[in-house]
Amino acid sequence: MNEWVISLVEGGGYWGIMFLMALENIVPPIPSELIMGLAGIAIAHGRMDFLPVLLAGTAGATLGNYVLFLAADRLGYERLRPLIDRWGRWLTLEWGDVEKAGHFFRRHGHWVVFVMRFMPMFRTMVSVPAGLAHMRHLPFLLYTAAGAAIWNTILLMAGRWLGHTFAEAETWIGWGTLAFALGTVVWYLWRVISWKPSN
Repeated sequence: MNEWVISLVEGGGYWGIMFLMALENIVPPIPSELIMGLAGIAIAHGRMDFLPVLLAGTAGATLGNYVLFLAADRLGYERLRPLIDRWGRWLTLEWGDVEKAGHFFRRHGHWVVFVMRFMPMFRTMVSVPAGLAHMRHLPFLLYTAAGAAIWNTILLMAGRWLGHTFAEAETWIGWGTLAFALGTVVWYLWRVISWKPSN
Protein backbone atom coordinates (compact mmCIF):
# COMPACT_ATOMS: atom_id res chain seq x y z
CA MET A 1 0.00 0.00 0.00
CA ASN A 2 2.80 2.40 0.95
CA GLU A 3 4.58 1.83 -2.39
CA TRP A 4 1.35 2.37 -4.35
CA VAL A 5 0.65 5.67 -2.57
CA ILE A 6 4.23 6.86 -3.12
CA SER A 7 3.99 6.06 -6.84
CA LEU A 8 0.66 7.91 -7.12
CA VAL A 9 1.87 10.91 -5.14
CA GLU A 10 5.09 11.33 -7.10
CA GLY A 11 4.13 9.74 -10.43
CA GLY A 12 0.63 11.22 -10.56
CA GLY A 13 1.87 14.57 -9.36
CA TYR A 14 -0.64 17.16 -8.22
CA TRP A 15 -3.55 15.40 -9.96
CA GLY A 16 -2.62 12.19 -8.16
CA ILE A 17 -2.69 14.01 -4.83
CA MET A 18 -6.08 15.51 -5.62
CA PHE A 19 -7.44 12.08 -6.60
CA LEU A 20 -6.11 10.38 -3.45
CA MET A 21 -7.43 13.10 -1.15
CA ALA A 22 -10.87 12.96 -2.77
CA LEU A 23 -10.89 9.15 -2.51
CA GLU A 24 -9.76 9.27 1.12
CA ASN A 25 -12.74 11.44 1.99
CA ILE A 26 -15.33 9.36 0.12
CA VAL A 27 -14.19 5.86 1.08
CA PRO A 28 -11.24 6.28 3.46
CA PRO A 29 -8.78 3.62 2.28
CA ILE A 30 -5.70 5.79 2.81
CA PRO A 31 -5.30 8.37 5.59
CA SER A 32 -4.61 11.94 4.54
CA GLU A 33 -1.70 11.88 7.00
CA LEU A 34 0.06 9.41 4.71
CA ILE A 35 -0.79 11.23 1.47
CA MET A 36 0.17 14.71 2.59
CA GLY A 37 3.06 13.44 4.71
CA LEU A 38 4.64 11.78 1.67
CA ALA A 39 3.95 14.89 -0.39
CA GLY A 40 5.74 16.93 2.29
CA ILE A 41 8.75 14.62 1.99
CA ALA A 42 8.68 15.07 -1.79
CA ILE A 43 8.70 18.84 -1.21
CA ALA A 44 11.70 18.48 1.12
CA HIS A 45 13.58 16.59 -1.62
CA GLY A 46 12.72 19.20 -4.26
CA ARG A 47 10.42 16.92 -6.28
CA MET A 48 7.28 19.01 -5.66
CA ASP A 49 6.32 22.57 -4.72
CA PHE A 50 4.46 23.48 -1.54
CA LEU A 51 1.64 25.71 -2.84
CA PRO A 52 0.48 23.47 -5.74
CA VAL A 53 0.47 20.46 -3.39
CA LEU A 54 -1.55 22.39 -0.81
CA LEU A 55 -4.07 23.54 -3.42
CA ALA A 56 -4.41 20.06 -4.93
CA GLY A 57 -4.81 18.38 -1.54
CA THR A 58 -7.35 20.93 -0.34
CA ALA A 59 -9.36 20.73 -3.57
CA GLY A 60 -9.41 16.93 -3.36
CA ALA A 61 -10.47 16.90 0.29
CA THR A 62 -13.23 19.44 -0.36
CA LEU A 63 -14.49 17.52 -3.40
CA GLY A 64 -14.57 14.21 -1.53
CA ASN A 65 -16.48 15.74 1.38
CA TYR A 66 -18.90 17.41 -1.01
CA VAL A 67 -19.78 14.06 -2.61
CA LEU A 68 -20.80 12.69 0.81
CA PHE A 69 -22.62 15.93 1.61
CA LEU A 70 -24.67 15.76 -1.60
CA ALA A 71 -25.58 12.11 -0.98
CA ALA A 72 -26.77 12.87 2.57
CA ASP A 73 -28.54 16.05 1.44
CA ARG A 74 -30.57 14.03 -1.06
CA LEU A 75 -31.20 11.18 1.39
CA GLY A 76 -32.58 13.33 4.22
CA TYR A 77 -33.59 12.30 7.72
CA GLU A 78 -36.81 10.63 6.61
CA ARG A 79 -35.04 8.02 4.47
CA LEU A 80 -32.23 7.54 6.99
CA ARG A 81 -34.30 6.11 9.85
CA PRO A 82 -34.94 2.66 8.27
CA LEU A 83 -31.18 2.33 7.67
CA ILE A 84 -30.37 3.22 11.28
CA ASP A 85 -33.05 0.84 12.59
CA ARG A 86 -31.60 -1.98 10.50
CA TRP A 87 -27.84 -1.34 10.73
CA GLY A 88 -27.61 0.56 14.00
CA ARG A 89 -25.71 -2.26 15.67
CA TRP A 90 -22.84 -2.01 13.17
CA LEU A 91 -22.94 1.78 13.19
CA THR A 92 -23.22 1.78 17.02
CA LEU A 93 -26.03 4.30 16.63
CA GLU A 94 -29.67 4.64 17.60
CA TRP A 95 -32.18 7.00 16.05
CA GLY A 96 -32.07 9.12 19.22
CA ASP A 97 -28.35 9.64 18.67
CA VAL A 98 -29.04 10.87 15.14
CA GLU A 99 -31.71 13.28 16.37
CA LYS A 100 -29.39 14.70 19.06
CA ALA A 101 -26.57 15.10 16.54
CA GLY A 102 -28.91 16.78 14.09
CA HIS A 103 -30.17 19.22 16.72
CA PHE A 104 -26.62 20.09 17.77
CA PHE A 105 -25.55 20.47 14.16
CA ARG A 106 -28.41 22.80 13.28
CA ARG A 107 -27.32 25.07 16.14
CA HIS A 108 -23.54 24.97 15.53
CA GLY A 109 -23.23 23.54 12.01
CA HIS A 110 -20.69 25.91 10.49
CA TRP A 111 -18.19 25.59 13.31
CA VAL A 112 -18.70 21.83 13.58
CA VAL A 113 -17.74 21.40 9.92
CA PHE A 114 -14.63 23.51 10.43
CA VAL A 115 -13.45 22.01 13.73
CA MET A 116 -14.06 18.40 12.70
CA ARG A 117 -11.57 18.81 9.86
CA PHE A 118 -8.81 18.46 12.49
CA MET A 119 -10.12 15.18 13.96
CA PRO A 120 -9.26 11.78 12.49
CA MET A 121 -12.29 9.75 11.32
CA PHE A 122 -14.76 12.53 12.15
CA ARG A 123 -13.46 14.94 9.51
CA THR A 124 -14.94 12.79 6.74
CA MET A 125 -18.15 11.76 8.49
CA VAL A 126 -19.13 15.33 9.41
CA SER A 127 -20.29 15.75 5.81
CA VAL A 128 -23.17 13.35 6.47
CA PRO A 129 -24.94 15.29 9.27
CA ALA A 130 -24.26 18.49 7.36
CA GLY A 131 -26.07 17.07 4.35
CA LEU A 132 -28.88 15.57 6.42
CA ALA A 133 -29.45 18.96 8.05
CA HIS A 134 -29.55 20.51 4.56
CA MET A 135 -26.79 22.98 5.39
CA ARG A 136 -26.37 25.59 2.67
CA HIS A 137 -23.87 24.43 0.08
CA LEU A 138 -21.63 27.49 -0.12
CA PRO A 139 -20.96 27.76 3.65
CA PHE A 140 -20.29 24.02 3.76
CA LEU A 141 -17.74 24.29 0.96
CA LEU A 142 -16.07 27.35 2.46
CA TYR A 143 -15.74 25.90 5.98
CA THR A 144 -14.63 22.54 4.63
CA ALA A 145 -12.00 24.11 2.38
CA ALA A 146 -10.73 26.39 5.17
CA GLY A 147 -10.38 23.53 7.64
CA ALA A 148 -8.81 21.24 5.05
CA ALA A 149 -6.30 23.92 4.01
CA ILE A 150 -5.12 24.44 7.60
CA TRP A 151 -4.89 20.70 8.31
CA ASN A 152 -3.08 20.00 5.04
CA THR A 153 -0.62 22.80 5.76
CA ILE A 154 0.21 21.20 9.11
CA LEU A 155 0.68 17.77 7.51
CA LEU A 156 2.84 19.14 4.69
CA MET A 157 5.07 21.06 7.08
CA ALA A 158 5.45 17.96 9.27
CA GLY A 159 6.29 15.83 6.22
CA ARG A 160 8.75 18.40 4.95
CA TRP A 161 10.45 18.52 8.34
CA LEU A 162 10.69 14.73 8.42
CA GLY A 163 12.10 14.73 4.90
CA HIS A 164 14.81 17.22 5.88
CA THR A 165 15.60 15.48 9.17
CA PHE A 166 15.41 11.73 8.62
CA ALA A 167 16.59 9.59 5.71
CA GLU A 168 13.99 6.88 6.47
CA ALA A 169 11.06 9.30 6.79
CA GLU A 170 8.90 7.54 4.18
CA THR A 171 9.18 4.22 6.02
CA TRP A 172 8.35 5.87 9.34
CA ILE A 173 5.21 7.48 7.92
CA GLY A 174 4.16 4.16 6.40
CA TRP A 175 4.53 2.24 9.67
CA GLY A 176 2.91 5.02 11.66
CA THR A 177 -0.07 5.04 9.31
CA LEU A 178 -0.39 1.25 9.54
CA ALA A 179 -0.34 1.39 13.35
CA PHE A 180 -3.02 4.10 13.33
CA ALA A 181 -5.21 2.08 10.93
CA LEU A 182 -4.93 -1.04 13.11
CA GLY A 183 -5.77 1.00 16.20
CA THR A 184 -8.87 2.36 14.44
CA VAL A 185 -10.03 -1.16 13.54
CA VAL A 186 -9.54 -2.36 17.13
CA TRP A 187 -11.44 0.66 18.47
CA TYR A 188 -14.34 0.04 16.06
CA LEU A 189 -14.55 -3.66 16.95
CA TRP A 190 -14.57 -2.77 20.64
CA ARG A 191 -17.40 -0.29 19.99
CA VAL A 192 -19.47 -2.94 18.16
CA ILE A 193 -18.90 -5.61 20.82
CA SER A 194 -19.56 -3.33 23.80
CA TRP A 195 -22.43 -1.31 22.28
CA LYS A 196 -25.88 -1.79 23.81
CA PRO A 197 -29.08 -0.05 22.71
CA SER A 198 -30.81 2.04 25.36
CA ASN A 199 -34.14 0.19 25.00
